[in-house]
Amino acid sequence: MTILGLPLLHISFKYRPNRVPVPAKGVIAIGQFACGILTISQFGIGVVSISQFTIAGWALAQFAVAYSMIAQIGIFVHEGHGQIVKSIAELMRML
Repeated sequence: MTILGLPLLHISFKYRPNRVPVPAKGVIAIGQFACGILTISQFGIGVVSISQFTIAGWALAQFAVAYSMIAQIGIFVHEGHGQIVKSIAELMRML
């Protein structure tokens, strides 16, 4: 089943013969590398992302750049919580 041309669920932990990883791409994307609406990954790009490293609208991550997030280290636009998190506005004032 597809939604907006993306598979509803794509899970990928495989590599091509030349050792290039195959990213998971889908509405729900799960893998070491993932891109989608909801991503669960080590490296992810998504609207909602649970990842170690991510770029997202909303993120739960170790390292994140997001609109809103909970992260150990990150940069946010609207709201962020975590150990070392800074808003983009705060970073701009520092310059």
